[in-house]
Amino acid sequence: FLRVAIVSANLIPEDWDVKRLREISPSQSVGLVINPSSYFEANGEVPMLVGSCISENKINADKASRISSKNSERLSACRLKTGDLVTVRVGFPGTTAVVPTELDGCNCASMMIIRSHKSFDSYWLAQLLNSPIGRAQIENVEYGTAQKQFNISDAINFVFPVPPPAEQSRIAEAARNFDDYIESLEQKIGKKREIKQAAMQELLTGKRRLPGFEGEWEVKRLGELGEIRSGGTPSTNQPAFWDGGIPWCTPTDITALDGRKYLTTTARTISPSGLQASSAEVIPPHSLIMTTRATIGECAINTLPMTTNQGFKNIVPCPVVATEFLYYLMSTQKQRLISLCGGSTFLEIGKKELSGYELSLPLDRNEQDAIASILSKMDEELQSLEANLAKAVNLKQGMMQQLLTGKIRLK
Repeated sequence: FLRVAIVSANLIPEDWDVKRLREISPSQSVGLVINPSSYFEANGEVPMLVGSCISENKINADKASRISSKNSERLSACRLKTGDLVTVRVGFPGTTAVVPTELDGCNCASMMIIRSHKSFDSYWLAQLLNSPIGRAQIENVEYGTAQKQFNISDAINFVFPVPPPAEQSRIAEAARNFDDYIESLEQKIGKKREIKQAAMQELLTGKRRLPGFEGEWEVKRLGELGEIRSGGTPSTNQPAFWDGGIPWCTPTDITALDGRKYLTTTARTISPSGLQASSAEVIPPHSLIMTTRATIGECAINTLPMTTNQGFKNIVPCPVVATEFLYYLMSTQKQRLISLCGGSTFLEIGKKELSGYELSLPLDRNEQDAIASILSKMDEELQSLEANLAKAVNLKQGMMQQLLTGKIRLK
């Protein structure tokens, strides 16, 4: 009935089939369902995979605790073999990956295991489970509030479009090619980040000087490098104080930048009357916006006049310091800034403490600009790679949606 209905609606090609998961794979089971920590051993040899080790089409065994070979033998029902699929059941249900050769014989807990079989291509099935086709069916049966999960008794009845075996392999190969490219970009990004971090540690401490610059760096208090301005929140019970066109920044606006330097917009605005009725202050463009409550030391440079809420202390730099240099320098200070908060359960840096905070820096603006220029170019390279990665991920998702439903055929 399912096949006739779907084929007659032209949802899949005529030579494809429609099958439930239990018909695609002859064996589905559940990994260890009790808390696996009782099996963990400091000197264990065998990884015990849990949900946090699994991402789409990838397994990170470095995150896994270990168990002994003896215990792994005792838990033979949840031992994995090359080509098996593991699907996260609790937390991020539905996330699926194929067990690679190097993890043959590892173990797992609280995951659905789909045993490999010659009747289907494991990598194709993993793509299908991770696709909107698989995720939609997971969402229909998942339950729980704190942590979403699903039952294997529901999953084995999920319905999928199934191409002939040869076409499964071609789809899997296309997916692998994309995944290899995506992984290569991720590795480049990781390497670039490491290089930038090393450069920051050297250039922003004076351990490495750029050609043409010499002389000792000086220690200055942050209050000597700029005017520190606070933020505030107008009354939320007064509609006239809001949506008035003056950008109003919250920590969420900063974290949404995901490491990018410039803040060009905010989710909310306040009105001139809201500004006057609160302790918020207008921060001129090209200042340093910095979180100093709960989340400490997250920075950005504003490109337009704006205000912030009370979770910020913002620095309007003096001519002696370049804003971009100060941005990178303060980005390395998070742990020291947290130490200013003392033992308070609610972390916050006061204006007085921040004003007296000492920094070592060159007072030659040319050296500041040269250091900031090098780090900015590294940021640009990273952003370009990250844009390519996002594009590749989107292209793969679009391609797989077409391939997994037969709208595009591979010859």
